[in-house]
Amino acid sequence: MGIKRLYEAHIMPRIITFACGQRGIESRRREIIPLAEGRVFELGCGGGLNQALYDSTRVTGFAGIDPHARLLENARERAGAVGWDYDIREGFGEEIPFPDSSFDTAVCTYTLCSVGDPAKVLSELRRILKPQGRLLFLEHGRAPDAEIARLQERIEPLWKPLAGGCHLTRPVGASLRGAGFEVEPFGQAYLDNTPRVVGWMEWGIARPAGA
Repeated sequence: MGIKRLYEAHIMPRIITFACGQRGIESRRREIIPLAEGRVFELGCGGGLNQALYDSTRVTGFAGIDPHARLLENARERAGAVGWDYDIREGFGEEIPFPDSSFDTAVCTYTLCSVGDPAKVLSELRRILKPQGRLLFLEHGRAPDAEIARLQERIEPLWKPLAGGCHLTRPVGASLRGAGFEVEPFGQAYLDNTPRVVGWMEWGIARPAGA
């Protein structure tokens, strides 16, 4: 196994899981994740960081996908410990392997930045949600300040291979609205004690428009 493949398979997923578990991010997860209810689907569930934050009295079933097979072992262990009826699979958000209108809640945290085709992924998330379903999101992306956004554009080509394909310049709220969601923002802010070029966060609830 070459150094690049070794890094991507074993080192990079652990770095990302650690980075996404820092204190400021954890507090925002606690604001969003307990709102999940009914049958829940989580995109990028492999790190398992959200699982301890779900209100198990409100969740009737849990499903998720992640492209990193090694991380899925963790996710399955945690779901089993909770006692959920779960279905966790290796896969990509562009082709979510579940039927239309299957879920009451979809959860997406720090995942849209690294998917190959964000518009397709959001279309898939809308497809698997029930008409009255909700997408809970917590994502980082393009900063609103022009100077920071320009710096993000310069840094992104170097950043992506180190951070699992993570993009710094993808808009969050605008992407959700463009995919046919109505967005109820809970907050927008730079993460404390983090360089602003990687620290712009948006979180809230998105609902299929017209539902």
